[in-house]
Amino acid sequence: MSYNLLKGKRGIIFGALDEKSIAWKVAMRAHEEGAEFVLTNAPIAMRMGEINKLAEHCNAQIIPADATSVEDLENLFTQAQEILGGKIDFVLHSIGMSPNIRKGKSYGDLNYEWFLKTLDISAISFHKVMHVAEKQDAMSEWGSIVALSYIAAQRVFPDYTDMSHAKAVLESIARNYGYRLGRAKKVRVNTVSQSPTKTTAGTGVGGFDAFFEYADKMSPLGNAPADACADYCVTLFSDLTRYVTMQNLMHDGGFSTMGISEDIVEMISK
Repeated sequence: MSYNLLKGKRGIIFGALDEKSIAWKVAMRAHEEGAEFVLTNAPIAMRMGEINKLAEHCNAQIIPADATSVEDLENLFTQAQEILGGKIDFVLHSIGMSPNIRKGKSYGDLNYEWFLKTLDISAISFHKVMHVAEKQDAMSEWGSIVALSYIAAQRVFPDYTDMSHAKAVLESIARNYGYRLGRAKKVRVNTVSQSPTKTTAGTGVGGFDAFFEYADKMSPLGNAPADACADYCVTLFSDLTRYVTMQNLMHDGGFSTMGISEDIVEMISK
């Protein structure tokens, strides 16, 4: 069901890869709610994914951009405003990648050059996005910027290795830039800490199936699916959440508040 929550709004959505990705779901919902937006991803990711199919469905143009490149981001924001005919009302940062995880490196055996790449791609890119948006004065007043995070920023998940640090940095950047953009343009900046989700990136983490099941049994509502996360992001882009900023918002079925659940006790008892 559509409520026209984003009618007349313009956006940029980073990170849509395929139908499993949360960014893909967000784009679909934003389109349903009346938004116009451009899609963007790194050129290498675009070759791996199906973004053209999404663009056709949403009547959106694609602008390739490496989010770690300030030059690419400058081009992205310039072109996006030209294509959409005005300043940007919302941005989704759905970017995360760890070479250490991809190569199966344990936490005690990280390749430090790869660690820096993890931080640059998954967290510092968020700062660069907002840096460019600020310098170009590209955001509308009362705009909304959202990045996707995970509770490993606060808790230990051994197989999440250096991505846990990237998410912690991501959330810190959201708070600090949220203050800056809030004072300057009343732009709000938040992170959404999503349940384990069966995306291409998520399932690449070692032991994913185990902690997906664990989180599902711990959460009174169960794991929040990608479609529900898209709904939540749409509300954060809308005018209904104008005074929500600098927050890390848990979208996890209650997992983050639980100590232990009856399902886990029963599982252990067996």
